[in-house]
Amino acid sequence: MQTDLLQEARRQAEICNACRYCEGYCSVFPALHQERFFTDGNLTQLANLCHNCRGCYYACQYTAPHEFDLNLPKALAEVRQDSWERFAWPGPLAQIFQKNGVMIAVATVLGFAVLFLAMRTLGSAGGDGFYAVLSHNAMVAIFLPAFLFPLFSIAIGLGRYWEGTDGKRITLAHIVGAFGSAANMKNLAGGHGDGCNFEDEDKFSNARRLAHQAVMYGFLLCFAATSAGTILHYGFNLPAPYPLWSLPKLLGVPGGILMVLGTVELARLKLKADRNLGASSAWGGEMGFVLLLFLVALSGLLLYWLGGTQIMPLMLAIHLGSVLSFFLLTPYTKMAHGFYRLAALIRDEQRKAASE
Repeated sequence: MQTDLLQEARRQAEICNACRYCEGYCSVFPALHQERFFTDGNLTQLANLCHNCRGCYYACQYTAPHEFDLNLPKALAEVRQDSWERFAWPGPLAQIFQKNGVMIAVATVLGFAVLFLAMRTLGSAGGDGFYAVLSHNAMVAIFLPAFLFPLFSIAIGLGRYWEGTDGKRITLAHIVGAFGSAANMKNLAGGHGDGCNFEDEDKFSNARRLAHQAVMYGFLLCFAATSAGTILHYGFNLPAPYPLWSLPKLLGVPGGILMVLGTVELARLKLKADRNLGASSAWGGEMGFVLLLFLVALSGLLLYWLGGTQIMPLMLAIHLGSVLSFFLLTPYTKMAHGFYRLAALIRDEQRKAASE
């Protein structure tokens, strides 16, 4: 890990530890104030516990032009980003994506879409609906490894994170507490329920919290729709396509709409926010991920609505290309931050249990 980033984060954390004005803002400050000195592991944990809501920055009396020049959201964001790149496997790919995220996302989607269209020109797969373009067996052969690879890669990264932050044995209580915080985005509420200051300086807003919830719950609904389709296909011999009132559609359509709305709002907020309060070098990678997730959701909805038209093969190629890109790039995009954030919340539950 870059020692200069850790040193700056350590300097600022020590000042915050002496001040304690922001103790009720989020989970970072109770964890920070419990320490007397900060190891690299402490700082990594604090950085991944931080949700970059920025409320502490606008409340702080020691920001520039004060000589202390505190900017804790930026310091923790840079340590957090550096930790993701360090823990990622294979590591060099994470650094490349963070610097060229939008370009890589566009290139991979277009590349895979062209590949799927080329497969279409070889002739019909002989099935119905989407399977007339690409057979079910071909889809499984392509997407199952692409789905398993990021899980394997992220598992390696989380193992490295847990070791680096001195994580303990996990209990059910730790998991329940962490999932509770994640479910309602507790740390995006600013400690008082009014939200954070991400997009408009000292004006509180829950916009970012609601956008994250829309994306998270939309994604979970889409995952549940895919799981339901898999069960129907293999368990009940009911292959796609499915009607509107089927379980895959009842879950997938609202999930896709939530993801589209949530990613559009996240992109708007990111364009509006002050880049100097985050890891500015990772801005392109973060925006690339948001746009990729937006394309996955939008292309899925368009594919459903245009599935009976002549444009269906093109929409299927774009959707499959975006989904395949999403899977393969997940360990190096901000999607990985959800796993690290959950690990940090579990680790914080352990801290709270140990202090009781």
